[in-house]
Amino acid sequence: ANYQLSELVKAEGYMEWLELAASFTVQSIRNWQYSTNSIHYLLSLWGRLVAAVPYVRPETGAQGHVQHLEKQVLLVVETYIESMLGSVEAVLRSDGALENPLDDDGSLREQMDRLPVIARFQYGPVAQMILGKFDPLLVQYKDIITRLGNNPNSSAPADVQQTMAIIEGQLTWLTYMVGAIVGGHSWSSAHMGDGDETIDASLSRRALQLAQGMDYRLTSSNGVGRADPQLEQALLFYFQNFRRVYMFMWDQMSGTSAASSGDNLSVGMIVAKLDSAPSTKQKVYQRMFEHLGMGDHTVVANIIVTKMGNNLKYWPEEQDIVGRTLDLFHDMAGGYSSSKLLLTLETVRFLAMHHTEDHFPFLAIPGNVRHRTTFHATLTRLLLSPSGEEKLGLTFEQFLEPIVTVLGKLGSLTPADLRNEECRRPLIGVFRDMRGIAASLHNRKTYSALFDILHPQHLPLLAKVAD
Repeated sequence: ANYQLSELVKAEGYMEWLELAASFTVQSIRNWQYSTNSIHYLLSLWGRLVAAVPYVRPETGAQGHVQHLEKQVLLVVETYIESMLGSVEAVLRSDGALENPLDDDGSLREQMDRLPVIARFQYGPVAQMILGKFDPLLVQYKDIITRLGNNPNSSAPADVQQTMAIIEGQLTWLTYMVGAIVGGHSWSSAHMGDGDETIDASLSRRALQLAQGMDYRLTSSNGVGRADPQLEQALLFYFQNFRRVYMFMWDQMSGTSAASSGDNLSVGMIVAKLDSAPSTKQKVYQRMFEHLGMGDHTVVANIIVTKMGNNLKYWPEEQDIVGRTLDLFHDMAGGYSSSKLLLTLETVRFLAMHHTEDHFPFLAIPGNVRHRTTFHATLTRLLLSPSGEEKLGLTFEQFLEPIVTVLGKLGSLTPADLRNEECRRPLIGVFRDMRGIAASLHNRKTYSALFDILHPQHLPLLAKVAD
Protein backbone atom coordinates (compact mmCIF):
# COMPACT_ATOMS: atom_id res chain seq x y z
CA ALA A 1 0.00 0.00 0.00
CA ASN A 2 3.01 2.29 0.47
CA TYR A 3 4.56 1.72 -2.95
CA GLN A 4 3.43 2.51 -6.46
CA LEU A 5 3.15 -0.47 -8.83
CA SER A 6 5.64 1.28 -11.11
CA GLU A 7 8.18 0.98 -8.30
CA LEU A 8 7.28 -2.59 -7.41
CA VAL A 9 7.72 -3.92 -10.96
CA LYS A 10 11.30 -2.59 -10.96
CA ALA A 11 12.15 -4.34 -7.69
CA GLU A 12 14.26 -7.48 -7.86
CA GLY A 13 12.14 -10.58 -7.32
CA TYR A 14 8.83 -8.91 -8.25
CA MET A 15 7.78 -11.79 -10.51
CA GLU A 16 8.58 -14.35 -7.82
CA TRP A 17 6.70 -12.29 -5.22
CA LEU A 18 3.68 -12.19 -7.55
CA GLU A 19 3.65 -15.98 -7.77
CA LEU A 20 4.00 -16.36 -4.00
CA ALA A 21 1.22 -13.83 -3.37
CA ALA A 22 -1.02 -15.69 -5.80
CA SER A 23 -0.19 -19.01 -4.14
CA PHE A 24 -0.99 -17.61 -0.70
CA THR A 25 -4.26 -16.12 -1.98
CA VAL A 26 -5.30 -19.37 -3.66
CA GLN A 27 -4.61 -21.43 -0.54
CA SER A 28 -6.48 -18.95 1.65
CA ILE A 29 -9.53 -18.95 -0.60
CA ARG A 30 -9.56 -22.74 -0.87
CA ASN A 31 -9.60 -22.88 2.93
CA TRP A 32 -12.49 -20.43 3.09
CA GLN A 33 -13.76 -22.06 6.32
CA TYR A 34 -10.91 -20.36 8.20
CA SER A 35 -10.47 -17.19 6.14
CA THR A 36 -13.96 -15.89 5.33
CA ASN A 37 -13.28 -12.53 6.99
CA SER A 38 -9.93 -12.17 5.22
CA ILE A 39 -10.88 -12.97 1.63
CA HIS A 40 -11.98 -9.42 0.81
CA TYR A 41 -8.57 -8.10 1.95
CA LEU A 42 -6.84 -10.46 -0.46
CA LEU A 43 -9.18 -9.48 -3.30
CA SER A 44 -8.45 -5.85 -2.44
CA LEU A 45 -4.68 -6.45 -2.85
CA TRP A 46 -5.18 -7.82 -6.36
CA GLY A 47 -7.63 -5.04 -7.14
CA ARG A 48 -4.99 -2.43 -6.24
CA LEU A 49 -2.40 -4.13 -8.45
CA VAL A 50 -4.82 -4.33 -11.37
CA ALA A 51 -6.07 -0.74 -11.00
CA ALA A 52 -2.49 0.58 -11.21
CA VAL A 53 -1.58 -1.24 -14.45
CA PRO A 54 -2.68 1.59 -16.82
CA TYR A 55 -0.29 3.96 -15.03
CA VAL A 56 2.81 1.79 -15.53
CA ARG A 57 4.88 2.48 -18.63
CA PRO A 58 5.22 -0.62 -20.86
CA GLU A 59 9.02 -0.48 -20.75
CA THR A 60 9.12 -0.30 -16.93
CA GLY A 61 10.17 -3.38 -14.95
CA ALA A 62 10.79 -6.96 -16.02
CA GLN A 63 9.67 -8.01 -19.46
CA GLY A 64 6.18 -9.53 -19.55
CA HIS A 65 5.21 -8.44 -16.03
CA VAL A 66 1.70 -7.41 -17.15
CA GLN A 67 1.07 -10.79 -18.79
CA HIS A 68 2.33 -12.48 -15.62
CA LEU A 69 -0.09 -10.41 -13.52
CA GLU A 70 -2.93 -11.35 -15.89
CA LYS A 71 -2.11 -15.03 -15.44
CA GLN A 72 -2.06 -14.80 -11.63
CA VAL A 73 -5.26 -12.72 -11.48
CA LEU A 74 -7.04 -15.29 -13.64
CA LEU A 75 -5.89 -18.03 -11.25
CA VAL A 76 -7.15 -16.07 -8.23
CA VAL A 77 -10.57 -15.39 -9.78
CA GLU A 78 -10.97 -19.00 -10.95
CA THR A 79 -10.11 -20.26 -7.46
CA TYR A 80 -12.58 -17.83 -5.90
CA ILE A 81 -15.43 -18.95 -8.17
CA GLU A 82 -14.68 -22.66 -7.69
CA SER A 83 -14.29 -22.35 -3.92
CA MET A 84 -17.44 -20.33 -3.31
CA LEU A 85 -19.51 -22.76 -5.41
CA GLY A 86 -17.90 -25.68 -3.59
CA SER A 87 -18.72 -24.12 -0.22
CA VAL A 88 -22.44 -24.69 -0.83
CA GLU A 89 -22.23 -28.48 -0.78
CA ALA A 90 -19.65 -28.45 2.02
CA VAL A 91 -21.97 -26.40 4.25
CA LEU A 92 -24.98 -28.60 3.51
CA ARG A 93 -23.10 -31.82 4.23
CA SER A 94 -21.56 -30.44 7.44
CA ASP A 95 -24.99 -30.56 9.12
CA GLY A 96 -24.50 -27.18 10.78
CA ALA A 97 -20.84 -27.58 11.67
CA LEU A 98 -19.76 -25.01 9.05
CA GLU A 99 -21.08 -21.48 8.78
CA ASN A 100 -22.52 -20.51 5.41
CA PRO A 101 -20.52 -17.62 3.89
CA LEU A 102 -23.77 -16.38 2.32
CA ASP A 103 -25.13 -15.74 5.83
CA ASP A 104 -22.39 -13.18 6.55
CA ASP A 105 -23.90 -10.23 4.69
CA GLY A 106 -21.10 -7.83 5.63
CA SER A 107 -18.30 -10.05 4.38
CA LEU A 108 -20.28 -10.95 1.27
CA ARG A 109 -20.78 -7.28 0.36
CA GLU A 110 -17.09 -6.56 0.95
CA GLN A 111 -16.14 -9.35 -1.46
CA MET A 112 -18.66 -8.21 -4.07
CA ASP A 113 -17.32 -4.65 -3.83
CA ARG A 114 -13.80 -5.83 -4.70
CA LEU A 115 -14.56 -8.55 -7.25
CA PRO A 116 -15.44 -6.31 -10.28
CA VAL A 117 -12.00 -4.68 -10.56
CA ILE A 118 -10.08 -7.95 -10.87
CA ALA A 119 -12.80 -9.76 -12.83
CA ARG A 120 -12.99 -7.05 -15.51
CA PHE A 121 -9.18 -7.03 -15.86
CA GLN A 122 -9.51 -10.33 -17.74
CA TYR A 123 -13.20 -9.96 -18.49
CA GLY A 124 -13.52 -12.32 -21.45
CA PRO A 125 -11.94 -15.40 -19.78
CA VAL A 126 -13.62 -14.67 -16.43
CA ALA A 127 -17.03 -14.35 -18.09
CA GLN A 128 -16.48 -17.68 -19.86
CA MET A 129 -15.70 -19.29 -16.49
CA ILE A 130 -18.93 -17.94 -15.01
CA LEU A 131 -21.04 -18.90 -18.03
CA GLY A 132 -19.46 -22.36 -17.99
CA LYS A 133 -20.83 -22.79 -14.46
CA PHE A 134 -24.09 -20.88 -14.89
CA ASP A 135 -25.48 -22.59 -18.01
CA PRO A 136 -25.41 -26.22 -16.76
CA LEU A 137 -26.86 -25.16 -13.39
CA LEU A 138 -29.63 -23.25 -15.14
CA VAL A 139 -30.52 -26.34 -17.20
CA GLN A 140 -30.54 -28.56 -14.09
CA TYR A 141 -32.60 -26.03 -12.16
CA LYS A 142 -35.23 -25.74 -14.90
CA ASP A 143 -35.41 -29.54 -15.10
CA ILE A 144 -36.03 -29.91 -11.35
CA ILE A 145 -38.63 -27.13 -11.10
CA THR A 146 -40.41 -28.58 -14.13
CA ARG A 147 -40.63 -31.93 -12.36
CA LEU A 148 -41.78 -30.30 -9.12
CA GLY A 149 -44.45 -28.31 -10.94
CA ASN A 150 -46.66 -26.34 -8.53
CA ASN A 151 -45.55 -28.36 -5.50
CA PRO A 152 -43.24 -26.93 -2.82
CA ASN A 153 -39.61 -28.07 -2.61
CA SER A 154 -40.42 -29.89 0.63
CA SER A 155 -42.69 -32.32 -1.26
CA ALA A 156 -39.75 -33.77 -3.20
CA PRO A 157 -37.70 -36.81 -2.05
CA ALA A 158 -34.78 -36.03 0.28
CA ASP A 159 -32.11 -36.50 -2.41
CA VAL A 160 -33.94 -34.16 -4.79
CA GLN A 161 -34.30 -31.57 -2.03
CA GLN A 162 -30.57 -31.71 -1.37
CA THR A 163 -29.75 -31.41 -5.06
CA MET A 164 -32.14 -28.47 -5.30
CA ALA A 165 -30.50 -26.78 -2.30
CA ILE A 166 -27.02 -27.20 -3.82
CA ILE A 167 -28.11 -25.84 -7.21
CA GLU A 168 -29.94 -22.87 -5.67
CA GLY A 169 -26.95 -22.10 -3.42
CA GLN A 170 -24.53 -22.15 -6.34
CA LEU A 171 -26.88 -20.04 -8.47
CA THR A 172 -27.02 -17.60 -5.55
CA TRP A 173 -23.24 -17.17 -5.62
CA LEU A 174 -23.16 -16.82 -9.41
CA THR A 175 -25.98 -14.26 -9.39
CA TYR A 176 -24.17 -12.19 -6.77
CA MET A 177 -21.00 -12.36 -8.88
CA VAL A 178 -22.82 -11.38 -12.07
CA GLY A 179 -24.53 -8.49 -10.29
CA ALA A 180 -21.24 -7.23 -8.87
CA ILE A 181 -19.33 -7.53 -12.15
CA VAL A 182 -22.06 -5.96 -14.31
CA GLY A 183 -22.31 -3.19 -11.73
CA GLY A 184 -18.61 -2.52 -12.28
CA HIS A 185 -19.18 -1.32 -15.85
CA SER A 186 -17.46 2.02 -16.44
CA TRP A 187 -19.03 4.76 -18.55
CA SER A 188 -15.77 6.74 -18.65
CA SER A 189 -14.62 7.61 -22.16
CA ALA A 190 -11.43 5.59 -21.66
CA HIS A 191 -13.33 2.31 -21.33
CA MET A 192 -16.42 2.72 -23.50
CA GLY A 193 -14.86 1.32 -26.65
CA ASP A 194 -13.72 -1.95 -25.09
CA GLY A 195 -16.87 -3.90 -26.00
CA ASP A 196 -17.44 -4.95 -22.40
CA GLU A 197 -21.15 -4.20 -22.74
CA THR A 198 -21.63 -7.32 -24.89
CA ILE A 199 -20.10 -9.45 -22.12
CA ASP A 200 -22.36 -7.67 -19.61
CA ALA A 201 -25.26 -8.68 -21.85
CA SER A 202 -24.23 -12.35 -21.93
CA LEU A 203 -24.03 -12.50 -18.14
CA SER A 204 -27.22 -10.49 -17.68
CA ARG A 205 -29.17 -12.78 -20.00
CA ARG A 206 -28.56 -15.71 -17.63
CA ALA A 207 -29.60 -13.74 -14.55
CA LEU A 208 -32.77 -12.49 -16.24
CA GLN A 209 -33.63 -15.97 -17.55
CA LEU A 210 -33.22 -17.28 -14.00
CA ALA A 211 -35.52 -14.52 -12.73
CA GLN A 212 -38.16 -15.37 -15.34
CA GLY A 213 -38.06 -19.08 -14.46
CA MET A 214 -38.36 -18.39 -10.74
CA ASP A 215 -41.15 -15.89 -11.28
CA TYR A 216 -43.13 -18.22 -13.53
CA ARG A 217 -43.04 -20.99 -10.94
CA LEU A 218 -43.89 -18.55 -8.14
CA THR A 219 -46.97 -17.15 -9.89
CA SER A 220 -48.23 -20.39 -11.49
CA SER A 221 -48.15 -22.10 -8.07
CA ASN A 222 -49.77 -19.09 -6.36
CA GLY A 223 -46.73 -18.65 -4.14
CA VAL A 224 -46.26 -22.33 -3.20
CA GLY A 225 -43.24 -22.94 -5.43
CA ARG A 226 -40.84 -20.48 -3.87
CA ALA A 227 -37.09 -20.49 -4.37
CA ASP A 228 -34.52 -20.14 -1.61
CA PRO A 229 -34.77 -16.67 -0.01
CA GLN A 230 -31.03 -16.10 -0.46
CA LEU A 231 -31.39 -16.65 -4.21
CA GLU A 232 -34.19 -14.07 -4.27
CA GLN A 233 -31.94 -11.60 -2.46
CA ALA A 234 -29.11 -12.28 -4.92
CA LEU A 235 -31.44 -11.42 -7.80
CA LEU A 236 -32.40 -8.15 -6.09
CA PHE A 237 -28.68 -7.37 -5.76
CA TYR A 238 -28.26 -8.00 -9.49
CA PHE A 239 -31.31 -5.85 -10.34
CA GLN A 240 -29.97 -2.98 -8.23
CA ASN A 241 -26.61 -3.03 -10.02
CA PHE A 242 -28.20 -3.39 -13.45
CA ARG A 243 -30.49 -0.45 -12.69
CA ARG A 244 -27.58 1.73 -11.67
CA VAL A 245 -25.55 1.00 -14.81
CA TYR A 246 -28.12 0.49 -17.58
CA MET A 247 -31.34 2.27 -16.62
CA PHE A 248 -30.28 5.91 -16.66
CA MET A 249 -30.67 6.68 -20.38
CA TRP A 250 -34.22 5.55 -21.05
CA ASP A 251 -35.59 8.97 -21.94
CA GLN A 252 -32.66 9.69 -24.27
CA MET A 253 -33.19 6.42 -26.12
CA SER A 254 -36.97 6.49 -26.28
CA GLY A 255 -37.70 9.98 -27.43
CA THR A 256 -40.88 11.89 -26.72
CA SER A 257 -43.09 10.04 -29.19
CA ALA A 258 -42.05 6.60 -27.94
CA ALA A 259 -42.67 7.62 -24.35
CA SER A 260 -46.12 9.04 -25.07
CA SER A 261 -47.29 6.14 -27.20
CA GLY A 262 -45.91 3.43 -24.93
CA ASP A 263 -44.97 1.28 -27.95
CA ASN A 264 -42.29 -1.35 -27.34
CA LEU A 265 -40.05 -0.28 -30.19
CA SER A 266 -36.86 -2.15 -30.88
CA VAL A 267 -33.63 -0.52 -29.79
CA GLY A 268 -32.65 0.03 -33.43
CA MET A 269 -35.94 1.78 -34.24
CA ILE A 270 -35.63 3.98 -31.17
CA VAL A 271 -32.14 5.11 -32.08
CA ALA A 272 -33.27 5.78 -35.65
CA LYS A 273 -35.88 8.20 -34.29
CA LEU A 274 -33.25 10.40 -32.63
CA ASP A 275 -32.85 13.75 -34.33
CA SER A 276 -29.07 13.67 -34.12
CA ALA A 277 -26.53 10.91 -34.50
CA PRO A 278 -26.36 8.72 -31.39
CA SER A 279 -23.58 9.44 -28.94
CA THR A 280 -20.97 6.86 -27.95
CA LYS A 281 -22.93 6.14 -24.77
CA GLN A 282 -26.11 5.57 -26.76
CA LYS A 283 -24.30 3.20 -29.12
CA VAL A 284 -22.94 1.22 -26.18
CA TYR A 285 -26.42 1.16 -24.63
CA GLN A 286 -27.90 -0.05 -27.92
CA ARG A 287 -25.31 -2.80 -28.38
CA MET A 288 -25.89 -4.05 -24.86
CA PHE A 289 -29.65 -4.53 -25.31
CA GLU A 290 -29.25 -5.93 -28.83
CA HIS A 291 -26.77 -8.53 -27.57
CA LEU A 292 -28.97 -9.27 -24.55
CA GLY A 293 -31.57 -10.58 -26.99
CA MET A 294 -34.55 -10.22 -24.65
CA GLY A 295 -36.11 -7.06 -26.08
CA ASP A 296 -35.48 -3.38 -25.52
CA HIS A 297 -34.99 -1.66 -22.17
CA THR A 298 -38.77 -1.44 -21.62
CA VAL A 299 -39.14 -5.23 -21.85
CA VAL A 300 -36.20 -5.80 -19.50
CA ALA A 301 -37.51 -3.22 -17.02
CA ASN A 302 -40.89 -4.94 -17.10
CA ILE A 303 -39.24 -8.29 -16.21
CA ILE A 304 -37.55 -6.65 -13.22
CA VAL A 305 -40.61 -4.73 -12.01
CA THR A 306 -42.93 -7.73 -12.44
CA LYS A 307 -40.53 -9.78 -10.29
CA MET A 308 -40.57 -7.02 -7.69
CA GLY A 309 -44.37 -6.94 -7.64
CA ASN A 310 -44.55 -10.70 -7.18
CA ASN A 311 -42.00 -10.51 -4.35
CA LEU A 312 -44.33 -8.13 -2.53
CA LYS A 313 -47.27 -10.42 -3.17
CA TYR A 314 -45.80 -13.84 -2.41
CA TRP A 315 -43.07 -13.15 0.19
CA PRO A 316 -45.02 -11.17 2.82
CA GLU A 317 -43.30 -12.63 5.88
CA GLU A 318 -39.71 -12.35 4.55
CA GLN A 319 -38.78 -8.87 5.75
CA ASP A 320 -35.37 -8.86 4.05
CA ILE A 321 -36.89 -9.63 0.64
CA VAL A 322 -39.73 -7.13 1.11
CA GLY A 323 -37.33 -4.44 2.36
CA ARG A 324 -34.79 -4.88 -0.45
CA THR A 325 -37.54 -5.05 -3.06
CA LEU A 326 -38.99 -1.76 -1.84
CA ASP A 327 -35.53 -0.18 -1.64
CA LEU A 328 -35.00 -1.10 -5.30
CA PHE A 329 -38.46 0.24 -6.22
CA HIS A 330 -37.73 3.48 -4.33
CA ASP A 331 -34.35 3.90 -6.05
CA MET A 332 -35.90 3.33 -9.48
CA ALA A 333 -38.61 5.88 -8.76
CA GLY A 334 -35.94 8.36 -7.65
CA GLY A 335 -34.06 8.28 -10.96
CA TYR A 336 -35.15 10.74 -13.65
CA SER A 337 -35.09 8.25 -16.53
CA SER A 338 -36.11 5.12 -14.62
CA SER A 339 -39.07 6.88 -12.98
CA LYS A 340 -40.42 7.85 -16.40
CA LEU A 341 -39.98 4.25 -17.48
CA LEU A 342 -41.86 2.93 -14.42
CA LEU A 343 -44.91 5.02 -15.31
CA THR A 344 -45.31 3.08 -18.56
CA LEU A 345 -45.42 -0.37 -16.92
CA GLU A 346 -48.63 -2.26 -16.14
CA THR A 347 -47.24 -3.69 -12.89
CA VAL A 348 -46.66 -0.19 -11.49
CA ARG A 349 -50.18 0.81 -12.53
CA PHE A 350 -51.53 -2.21 -10.66
CA LEU A 351 -49.50 -1.34 -7.55
CA ALA A 352 -50.85 2.20 -7.55
CA MET A 353 -54.46 1.06 -7.95
CA HIS A 354 -54.34 -1.82 -5.45
CA HIS A 355 -52.04 -0.78 -2.58
CA THR A 356 -54.07 -2.67 0.03
CA GLU A 357 -53.59 -5.70 2.27
CA ASP A 358 -56.00 -7.73 0.12
CA HIS A 359 -53.63 -7.61 -2.85
CA PHE A 360 -50.30 -7.30 -1.03
CA PRO A 361 -50.34 -9.30 2.23
CA PHE A 362 -46.98 -7.89 3.36
CA LEU A 363 -48.89 -4.76 4.43
CA ALA A 364 -50.71 -6.85 7.05
CA ILE A 365 -47.53 -8.23 8.67
CA PRO A 366 -46.70 -6.25 11.85
CA GLY A 367 -42.98 -6.54 11.20
CA ASN A 368 -43.38 -4.71 7.87
CA VAL A 369 -44.84 -1.45 9.20
CA ARG A 370 -41.73 0.52 8.27
CA HIS A 371 -41.93 -0.88 4.77
CA ARG A 372 -45.47 0.50 4.41
CA THR A 373 -43.99 3.99 4.61
CA THR A 374 -41.45 3.29 1.85
CA PHE A 375 -44.13 1.64 -0.33
CA HIS A 376 -46.53 4.57 -0.16
CA ALA A 377 -43.78 7.19 -0.44
CA THR A 378 -42.59 5.58 -3.68
CA LEU A 379 -46.06 5.27 -5.20
CA THR A 380 -46.92 8.88 -4.25
CA ARG A 381 -43.69 10.12 -5.79
CA LEU A 382 -44.54 8.41 -9.08
CA LEU A 383 -48.15 9.57 -9.00
CA LEU A 384 -47.22 13.23 -8.44
CA SER A 385 -44.42 13.26 -11.02
CA PRO A 386 -45.10 15.02 -14.35
CA SER A 387 -47.90 13.16 -16.18
CA GLY A 388 -48.00 10.64 -13.32
CA GLU A 389 -51.76 10.73 -12.78
CA GLU A 390 -52.41 10.49 -16.51
CA LYS A 391 -50.06 7.55 -17.10
CA LEU A 392 -51.11 5.63 -13.99
CA GLY A 393 -54.78 6.19 -14.75
CA LEU A 394 -55.89 7.57 -11.36
CA THR A 395 -55.95 10.83 -9.46
CA PHE A 396 -54.38 11.63 -6.11
CA GLU A 397 -57.84 11.53 -4.52
CA GLN A 398 -58.57 8.09 -5.99
CA PHE A 399 -55.17 6.84 -4.80
CA LEU A 400 -56.06 7.90 -1.23
CA GLU A 401 -59.52 6.28 -1.21
CA PRO A 402 -58.47 3.02 0.57
CA ILE A 403 -56.66 5.03 3.25
CA VAL A 404 -59.56 7.46 3.66
CA THR A 405 -61.91 4.49 4.10
CA VAL A 406 -59.77 3.17 6.99
CA LEU A 407 -59.57 6.66 8.51
CA GLY A 408 -63.37 6.91 8.35
CA LYS A 409 -63.86 3.59 10.14
CA LEU A 410 -61.36 4.49 12.86
CA GLY A 411 -62.76 8.01 13.19
CA SER A 412 -66.21 6.65 14.03
CA LEU A 413 -64.84 4.90 17.14
CA THR A 414 -64.68 6.43 20.60
CA PRO A 415 -61.33 7.19 22.30
CA ALA A 416 -61.94 4.17 24.56
CA ASP A 417 -62.44 1.91 21.53
CA LEU A 418 -59.25 3.21 19.92
CA ARG A 419 -57.27 2.04 22.94
CA ASN A 420 -58.21 -1.58 22.25
CA GLU A 421 -55.49 -3.83 20.90
CA GLU A 422 -57.49 -4.70 17.76
CA CYS A 423 -57.38 -1.03 16.73
CA ARG A 424 -53.64 -0.74 17.32
CA ARG A 425 -52.47 -2.39 14.09
CA PRO A 426 -54.78 -0.50 11.68
CA LEU A 427 -53.94 2.78 13.43
CA ILE A 428 -50.21 2.22 13.13
CA GLY A 429 -50.60 1.02 9.54
CA VAL A 430 -52.68 3.94 8.30
CA PHE A 431 -50.40 6.53 9.92
CA ARG A 432 -47.35 4.80 8.46
CA ASP A 433 -49.02 5.02 5.05
CA MET A 434 -49.84 8.69 5.59
CA ARG A 435 -46.28 9.42 6.65
CA GLY A 436 -44.96 7.97 3.39
CA ILE A 437 -47.48 9.94 1.36
CA ALA A 438 -46.72 13.21 3.16
CA ALA A 439 -42.97 12.67 2.73
CA SER A 440 -43.39 12.69 -1.06
CA LEU A 441 -45.40 15.91 -1.24
CA HIS A 442 -43.21 18.60 -2.71
CA ASN A 443 -45.13 21.86 -3.13
CA ARG A 444 -48.06 23.89 -1.88
CA LYS A 445 -50.49 22.36 -4.36
CA THR A 446 -49.85 18.77 -3.24
CA TYR A 447 -49.85 19.65 0.48
CA SER A 448 -53.15 21.47 0.00
CA ALA A 449 -54.62 18.49 -1.84
CA LEU A 450 -53.83 16.22 1.12
CA PHE A 451 -55.13 18.76 3.63
CA ASP A 452 -58.41 19.17 1.72
CA ILE A 453 -58.94 15.40 1.80
CA LEU A 454 -58.27 15.16 5.55
CA HIS A 455 -60.04 18.35 6.68
CA PRO A 456 -62.45 18.55 8.37
CA GLN A 457 -63.71 14.96 8.49
CA HIS A 458 -60.56 13.03 9.43
CA LEU A 459 -58.39 15.45 11.42
CA PRO A 460 -60.38 14.90 14.65
CA LEU A 461 -59.06 11.32 14.65
CA LEU A 462 -55.57 12.74 15.29
CA ALA A 463 -56.82 14.50 18.39
CA LYS A 464 -58.51 11.32 19.63
CA VAL A 465 -55.34 9.29 19.17
CA ALA A 466 -53.21 11.97 20.83
CA ASP A 467 -55.49 11.92 23.88
